[in-house]
This record gives sequence, structure tokens and C-alpha cells, in this order.
Amino acid sequence: MTKIFNDPSEFAEEALAGFCDVHSDLVRQVPGGAVRRYRPAQPKVAVLAGGGSGHYPAFAGVIGTGFADGAVVGNIFTSPSAQQAYSVAKAAESGAGVVFTYGNYAGDVMNFGMASERLAAEGIAVENVLVTDDIASAPPSESGKRRGIAGDFTVFKVMGAAAENGADLVEVVRLGRKANDLTRTIGSAFAGCTFPGADAPLFTLPEGQMGLGLGIHGEPGLHDTDLPSAKELGRELVARVLSETPPDAGSRIAVILNGLGSTKHEELFVLWGTIAPQLRDAGYTLVMPEVGELVTSLDMAGVSLTITWLDGELEPLWVAPAETPAYRRGAVVTRAGTSAGEEAADAGASAEAFVATDASRGYAAACVEAIGAARTLLHGAEERLGRMDAIAGDGDHGRGMVRGVDAAAAAASAALTAGAGAGDVLAAAGDAWADKAGGTSGVLWGAGLRAFGETVGNSSPPGAPVLAAGVTAFADRIVQLGKAEIGDKTMVDALLPFASTFSRAVADGAEPGLAWQDAAREAAAAAEATADLLPLKGRARPLAEKSLGTADPGATSLAMVFAVMGPHFTTTTAGAAPAGAK
Repeated sequence: MTKIFNDPSEFAEEALAGFCDVHSDLVRQVPGGAVRRYRPAQPKVAVLAGGGSGHYPAFAGVIGTGFADGAVVGNIFTSPSAQQAYSVAKAAESGAGVVFTYGNYAGDVMNFGMASERLAAEGIAVENVLVTDDIASAPPSESGKRRGIAGDFTVFKVMGAAAENGADLVEVVRLGRKANDLTRTIGSAFAGCTFPGADAPLFTLPEGQMGLGLGIHGEPGLHDTDLPSAKELGRELVARVLSETPPDAGSRIAVILNGLGSTKHEELFVLWGTIAPQLRDAGYTLVMPEVGELVTSLDMAGVSLTITWLDGELEPLWVAPAETPAYRRGAVVTRAGTSAGEEAADAGASAEAFVATDASRGYAAACVEAIGAARTLLHGAEERLGRMDAIAGDGDHGRGMVRGVDAAAAAASAALTAGAGAGDVLAAAGDAWADKAGGTSGVLWGAGLRAFGETVGNSSPPGAPVLAAGVTAFADRIVQLGKAEIGDKTMVDALLPFASTFSRAVADGAEPGLAWQDAAREAAAAAEATADLLPLKGRARPLAEKSLGTADPGATSLAMVFAVMGPHFTTTTAGAAPAGAK
């Protein structure tokens, strides 16, 4: 259990600050993460690893010569926000382009993708390389849906070495994707990990059991089995990985036996005593194997085995020198330029004088109250939502929602004080939610609130038709970003019934407050009904069977939040003129 912390919600930020202080000779903290202390003497491709906290030495621990140029660091087990990714990229970019590389998780894909769009719009060459090495998370026929776990390390190392050698962006990306295509991982867990401040682990196993096919975000294994001996476990891991040997693979391999957080090195060495002979007996030459903690999951007890099949291109990059805070190999040749200064943080939109009518500012106050009501609700529901999410996911939904709504409430209040109308208050709340919460739900809630605000506008309180249009815009933006449909077991299962019920009732002339109540009941019923569904999207998908009987936490939280927001959003709409009316 994680015992050293102050405020659990600030654990990731405080850990990053401490890390950057300890290793200030190699790294420096920037908004959203960390980058190398020294900028390159000549332009080079910036390789930026990224993901949530809780995986040290991934991701910040591998910043340095021969490896990553920076790391984008989200909250525990939560993808960084698009703003964080953009800020780190701006700090690390030196004129040859940037490449984000990360595990294949929906929140990471969305947030890094949005940051990439912003960078590209500014003329910066940018690419993304996803890691999909976890053979337990999808069959070979659906390899593109697989998660990225400890294979991150090999892919990052190959890309970092290639960039250090002067390869251009196209070549770095090609080599990274090639390394990913030739990397396979299987993991097992003996006990779950515990969030700072939590009183129980994200999952437990029966006495004498092991979970096979775990994720690195506190997810349990895909199925439980009797705890084997070291020899039996070694044979199981090797057999599963070699069963997916790539076509035309060579006989030289990079091997990582990775501890997940609380499995001791001595235990790993015992396990290696079974794994290494099996691989050699199978005809393989082991090239600079690694045994230790490289991609962890807080204090999880568990191990994973990663194999990357090497060739004449990949092997020199795997064995190339590197110097980072957590990983050193060989003697690096330093070609760094001067120490980089601290850049000013780009917080997104600059300060501006808001233009709004007094009537819209009055409704903006109701919007602030609506977000405040959601904040109170979510603080009380944080533990429950986290437990629901831990059944088949990573257990961070409650904490992520709290971080998001806290930031949204502060931003909305600040915008209102500065004279913003309702539209700008809601947009500010959405941007802050997305930035501070990160993850899939963070970016979706943020985008939805901004779309709602853009529809409501700043000229007058919304009449019922405009309020219905705002709800529809909220839903449309989330569906557009998340690509989920009803039945996928996501927040969309509650959102779309709410939006359709409310819009239909308003069109039929119902009073907005009553229409909202009816829609909220439909959303709650739809959220509850997700207990009977198998997840087809997100981190819960690989553990679909385990989620049966448990409602989707995203759908549940959305229904709860919409229910408490309603009285505030509808309080002034009954007789209001449509927004923009004279």
C-alpha cells in the first residue's frame, strides 16, 4: 500500500516535482511533465513518451541521452491532457519535429491526437506511435486493439536511439512501429495495487491464486488461476509469448522480465532461471536482457515478460548507449547544447475582456451553481465510482471526475468574476476539466461542456429550445470524439437517452424543469441497465466478462451529475427568450 503522501489528489504532481529536483542535472520540470535539462546542439527529433503516473521509471525516468527527450505525465493511471502534451512538445521541440509515443488507450489516443492537431496547425511536424504489445488484451486478428504495457520500454528505447543518431522524423516513426510490430508481452499479477489515500487495493485475488493477463493500470488479470511455482510460471509465460512469434522472425531477441512494483528483484532472478534456459533451448540468442522494474503499476505484485525480435536495424538501437535518471547503458557521447531556460507556461487562451449582457451573466451564475452542485455530488461519490471502475478498469474514474469538476468549478467562478457570460463560463469550465482531469472522461466532459457553452452563448439566458440544442451539442461532441454508440457500455449509454428525452419533451411543449427531471430518470435507468452489457470500448474491454453485473461508471456518473445540475440550468429558462433574441 502507498503510505507516503500528503493530499492524495496532489500525489502525482508532488512526485514529479521531487523527481525533477533529485535529477536536476538531467531533467527539468515543465508544464505537463519534464524534458531534458540540455537542449540539443543541433535540431533533432524530439521523442516524447507519455501516459499516466504510477509506472516509474516509465515515463519520466527514461528522459535522457539515447532515450526520450521528454515525458508527458498525467495523473495516476490517467492519460495526460491535450494541453499537457502540447506544453511538453513546445518545450522539447528543437526544429526537427516531435513524435508522441504511448500505450494504446482511448484517453491517450484522444489527448495526444488533439495536441498533435494543435502542433500541426502551428507548422510543427508531429507523429504518433502507439504501443500494442499486450497479447492478452485482444487476439492476433485484432492486434490494433491491444494495450501497450511493458513493451513500451523497448519501443521507446529504439526510437530514442534512432533520434539520437540523427534519423529524421519519418525514419524514427518507421523504426518505432517496426519495433512495436515485433514486440509481445504477457503479464501476471499476485496482488492488486492501492492508490495513495485509498484503504483497499483496486482488486484482490483469492488465496493461492494468480491473475494472468494483467494490465498496468491496476486492472486485474483476464482470468485467475492457481498460483504456480516459479518453474511453472516461467514455462507459462514463455509458451504464451512464443506462441505469437512474428512471421519470419530472427533468432536474436531482446528480453525484459519486468517487476510491476512490489515483486522483489530476487524473485525475478529466480524466475529468470527458468525463462532464460527455455529461450536458449528454443534456439534464441538473448541480446542484453533486462531484469528489474522498468514499467510498474504503483505497488502491484506481479511480473511481465516482453520479447522483441531483433534484426540488423533494431539490434544496434536496442544496445545503443543511454543515460537517464533510471536507466543507463554504456557510455554516451554528449552533444548537448546550452542549458535550457524555463519557458513561460502556455495556459491556452490568454486573458481577455469578456463581452456579455447582464442577463447572460445572471444565467452564468446559475451555471456556476450547477457545477458546484456536481462538485459536491462527485466528492461524495468518489469512492463508489472508483470501486465500480476497478471491477474491470483501472479504478481512477472517481478521482478523475473529482479532479475535473474541481478544476471546472474554479475556472467557472474565475470567469464569472471576470465578467464572463454563460457561454464563456461553461467553455472555461470545460477547458479546465479536460486539462486537469486528463483521461478519456476528462477530454469528453471538457469538450461537451465547451460545446454546450458555445450553443448557449453570452447574449441572454437560453430559452427551452436553445437549452435543448445545448444538450444535443454536448452529446454530439462526445459521440464525435469518443466514437461510442449505445450498447458499448460507456457514458454514451446514459447521455443519448437523456438528450433525446429532453429534446423531445421540450419540442412537445413541456416545462424545461420537468422535462429535465424526466430525462434524468431515463439516464439513470439507462446507466443502471449497462450492468447487463459487455464493454466494447475503453480500458474495460479486455476484462469484459468481469464487468457483467456492474453498471458502467462513466454512464453512472453522467446520470448523477445531470440530475443535480438540472434545477440550476432550467431555473431561468421557462419564460426566457431564445439566446440572441432582441
